[in-house]
Amino acid sequence: MVAAHPGDTPVHVALRTSDVDEAKAFCRQAFYGPLQVTPVGDTSGFAFAGEVVVLGPITVGVISYGVDIHVAIADLETSYHVLAPLTGSLRSRHRGTAVVADPTRAAVYRPVGDIDLDWPGDCRLVSVKIERAALERELDAALDQQIVSPLLLGESFDLADGPGRTWLALVRLLHAESCAEDGLAARPRMAARWRDMVISGLALTVEHPYGDEPAGLQGPRRPRTVKRTLDAMHAEPWRQYTAGDLASIAGVGVRVLQESFRQHVGVSPLAYLRRLRLDGVHQELSRADAWQVNVSDVAYRWGFTHLGRFAGAYRARFGESPSQTLRERR
Repeated sequence: MVAAHPGDTPVHVALRTSDVDEAKAFCRQAFYGPLQVTPVGDTSGFAFAGEVVVLGPITVGVISYGVDIHVAIADLETSYHVLAPLTGSLRSRHRGTAVVADPTRAAVYRPVGDIDLDWPGDCRLVSVKIERAALERELDAALDQQIVSPLLLGESFDLADGPGRTWLALVRLLHAESCAEDGLAARPRMAARWRDMVISGLALTVEHPYGDEPAGLQGPRRPRTVKRTLDAMHAEPWRQYTAGDLASIAGVGVRVLQESFRQHVGVSPLAYLRRLRLDGVHQELSRADAWQVNVSDVAYRWGFTHLGRFAGAYRARFGESPSQTLRERR
């Protein structure tokens, strides 16, 4: 039986407040640090309501402010994002393109370029953040080929019909179940499957050129041996694989697998696994409660057994120590 990963358990946080600064702090912690919220005009009716669920690499929130606001967000860098209004509409500007999102059309944001939102008081929406690596891995796996990062996604998609309607219904059901203590999402394996469906569903819903315009957009197809190994590592990154274990999964010799990885991935299998684990630790520390989380516990959960080597590799990859990442959450 496969053990549940710590990221498979939903974390539910909620806030209702008439305090602008309290609402800002909540949104920054739940979504992005460099997020600016500025009320426009009369603030006497300010009534923020936010209910957010974090499930591994996805964050889903239902958000409203009660008054007209302006939101400015610097480059997302680490995530893709979708805003889907349930009531009202909002106007967004991103990478030189203006999109009006309403209950019939969602707005999509890539992890490059500043975002400006004019958010009316009557707009209540679903906000979906998906970590960059998770969506890119999903589309990469679906196409069985390397792709350009960040993904070349369309700026919006239809919510009234087709896959967009189904995807939003799936997201809303996941959110509702994760907010309920006795819901199906409280079961880690069910939550993990739900999470994966949200990610893969978005990859199938949003417009992209991959598979249609190969010139300059698609990389070489990866051998099945490499893909099988990648799938195994992403399924259980904390497992203590050896080079021989991974070669057995691939069905080839160690040297053959290493050469295939260097050619098609750019690093050896174990180097890729170490980077995958480091990214997992970084993501967990970045969204953790600094008063309740221990760095060594997180490192062990992700498969690191030598904390000294782990700390050195972490600093080399992210330019700071694990404890510094965690302290930023305080």
